[in-house]
Amino acid sequence: MILPIIGLGHPTLRKVAQPVTKDYPNLKELIANMFETMYNADGVGLAAPQVDLSIRLVTIGVRPYNEKTDTYGEPTDVHVLINPEILEFKGEKEYFNEGCLSLPDIHEDVLRPERIVMHWWDENWEEHTEEIDGLFARIAQHEIDHLDGKVFTDRLSPLRRTMLKRRMNDIVNKKVRTKYRMK
Repeated sequence: MILPIIGLGHPTLRKVAQPVTKDYPNLKELIANMFETMYNADGVGLAAPQVDLSIRLVTIGVRPYNEKTDTYGEPTDVHVLINPEILEFKGEKEYFNEGCLSLPDIHEDVLRPERIVMHWWDENWEEHTEEIDGLFARIAQHEIDHLDGKVFTDRLSPLRRTMLKRRMNDIVNKKVRTKYRMK
């Protein structure tokens, strides 16, 4: 089932999410719904707060895009992160252009570490502690920010945020159009 995505200005986006327990009701179904919602919106990551659930759950799935056919391929690099925690930031910081389903039509270069050491549980409650890098590390950092009540524009300079103020206000006031359902 495709879930509505909440936009900037919704209070759930600014809450620190609560840990997920093994007895969380219908967790497997929620994970499946989050993947379906994310892919429907052409996203690569989705945090539970973006679907108005203040819990520490993230889905990540990168689908290769074919510019010639304007289509997406089958998902690769698919992850479920339950109660993820960044233990260490490593390497140089790099800029990368980020967007967010909760901030439609805003894309900005964000400075983040290229590698992180992260601890999490997967959908089978298997525990992981790994050093990750590349797109997985970038998306994980972006989505964990959501779990901590932050959005990527919080990482921009005050000047850049000021320049985006009108567009961000349009999102808060629900004056944006998306191909996916927003709440």
